[in-house]
Amino acid sequence: MKTDQANPHPYVGMWVTADGYIRHELLPNGRYDEARGNRNSAYQGSYTIEGDHIQYVDDTGFTADGDFREGVLYHAGMILYREQNVTDLDHMQAIIRLSVQTY
Repeated sequence: MKTDQANPHPYVGMWVTADGYIRHELLPNGRYDEARGNRNSAYQGSYTIEGDHIQYVDDTGFTADGDFREGVLYHAGMILYREQNVTDLDHMQAIIRLSVQTY
């Protein structure tokens, strides 16, 4: 993955779980910053992307990986969505809850 900041990789940006608890910011310089709940910068490190696969190495040396599929990041048992898609996801979940309650 190139780290050209003028033309960042398409996966660069904020990725969050549907509840907003886990937030991965993939920075254009090949670094990431992960927040958990109210703990900002809980984990930081570097990442590389080959195709749709991401490999993380945090600053302590811990490694993890994930895969992007159809605009969703699957990482370590978590499902993360682009930040701008979370509002749409919240709306969809509310509709599903309402549908289940009225059925």
